[in-house]
Amino acid sequence: MIIRTEQEADYSRSEHVHRLAFSRENEAALVRAIRSSGEYIPELSLTAEDGKDIVGHIMFSKAVIDTGEGEVPTLALAPVAVMPQRQNEGIGSLLIREGLKQAELQGFAHAVVLGHPDYYPRFGFRPSTVFGIFSPFPVPEEVFMVMEFKEGSLTGISGTVKYPPSFDHV
Repeated sequence: MIIRTEQEADYSRSEHVHRLAFSRENEAALVRAIRSSGEYIPELSLTAEDGKDIVGHIMFSKAVIDTGEGEVPTLALAPVAVMPQRQNEGIGSLLIREGLKQAELQGFAHAVVLGHPDYYPRFGFRPSTVFGIFSPFPVPEEVFMVMEFKEGSLTGISGTVKYPPSFDHV
């Protein structure tokens, strides 16, 4: 299994993974929308490749925390998908760990995710409200999480996350 940066030649196969994993088009459309936006970070769009098959994909994009006095850059982890027949093999975890590592190496300080509260804490995500960071839409507190790559990077920052316009139709 190789986790690597997604290449343009992978696009349709990566989108196919999202289509199958979610049984709908929304996440594949989100991936396309992010790629064509200013929030796209090619180095943080990763694939899991097994032989010649793309079996997983993850994407991080630029987002901001609106503090009311300004905006603080952050990352949005979304979406992440693994082929249904390959789920529960640790592929999603490999993608997330490598994505977080690459995000930190790129100089980002933190990331947000909307996801399962029993899954994402294993990577270091905590409920965002612990940091005074809030979701832009009504969701249970435990499903909207944030992770600091450098401890204390959210000290003195509170506000509401603003996702890029690419997320408006998901």
